[in-house]
Amino acid sequence: MEKLRIMSVFGTRPEAIKMCPLVKELGQRQEIKSLCCVTAQHRQMLDSVLEVFHVRPDWDLDIMTPRQTLSAITSKCLTGMDAAIDALKPDMILVHGDTSTTFAGALSAFYHQIPVGHVEAGLRTYDKYSPFPEEMNRKLVSSIADLFFCPTVNNKNNLLKENITKGLFVTGNTVIDALKTTVRQDYHFATDGLNHLPYREKKVILVTCHRRENYGQPMKNIMLALRQIAQENEDVELVYPVHLSPVVREAVDQYLRGTPRVHLIDPLPADEMHNLMDRCYMVLTDSGGLQEEAPALGKPVLVMRRETERPEAVEAGTVKICGVAQEEIVAMAQELIRDPTAYAAMAHAVNPYGDGHACRRITDAILWYFGRGPLPEDYLP
Repeated sequence: MEKLRIMSVFGTRPEAIKMCPLVKELGQRQEIKSLCCVTAQHRQMLDSVLEVFHVRPDWDLDIMTPRQTLSAITSKCLTGMDAAIDALKPDMILVHGDTSTTFAGALSAFYHQIPVGHVEAGLRTYDKYSPFPEEMNRKLVSSIADLFFCPTVNNKNNLLKENITKGLFVTGNTVIDALKTTVRQDYHFATDGLNHLPYREKKVILVTCHRRENYGQPMKNIMLALRQIAQENEDVELVYPVHLSPVVREAVDQYLRGTPRVHLIDPLPADEMHNLMDRCYMVLTDSGGLQEEAPALGKPVLVMRRETERPEAVEAGTVKICGVAQEEIVAMAQELIRDPTAYAAMAHAVNPYGDGHACRRITDAILWYFGRGPLPEDYLP
């Protein structure tokens, strides 16, 4: 019987971290030819992840240009996908999450009448402008997809409420699969400064901030809050791998650069980021993926946003939303820095995002869809 040609499409660093383990799992099945198409929506940061996971794309759209608009990203992905599909002839296209690459990949598959599997399906804030443009991207993909791989039962319920009832699978999140391959106790950082941080003597806080909806005043508030946290706590060291976005870098340079105990570094490869997370005290972020990764490593997370599409971690107690007001961010961070009981309550909460076997469940569901295997059971934590 001819192998199924399953093409994974992604373009950003977070997508790559979560999709590379799946690309490799698909490639280990004798019934499947695993194909990989990258758009390179984030060129440099994407390539570092591909290198860590030893994934070589079969097709590279290479769309990235400086200060590209959402319209440019979407249109270049959409037109570029035509050639990739014609050349690779996939039986199914897999997209991940909620980026412009995700939406364009799913739409292109629809135009070619190819089934779509949506990895990390069913996340919602129900505010189409927050996160922007991610919330609308994932809702649009839900209208196109044929298989829905939901990290949690809550995600599945979101889709059921939208009258999407077929092809739903609760799999856990593939990021937990990724962490199992990258985090090691004997890890040595290539970024040498990370090997010499006082992880035991001080509280090392990992920071990320890059979301479009935080551009402007919210980002200024965040930067001022980070500066205040560093200035008021001598037992704290902040490590901030700064996103390559010019908007983010300008804000960092204006408000944070030169602040004592704030280490501004370039974006890290996935394995370095995961191992830094494993050794840090807590995480301050506006990222989506870190809300899933850090709790799996027992690290409290404060989310510098107004809401989250990952309420499971909030309900579990591993994540708290601190908003984008300077005073609120500082107050909630100070509590975790200074109150061991509050810290322990978050650090010891149970991670709701899976057991590290999401890729296996997704692959089993794909084989079932094509009549090549049994119906897999949902992951129920």
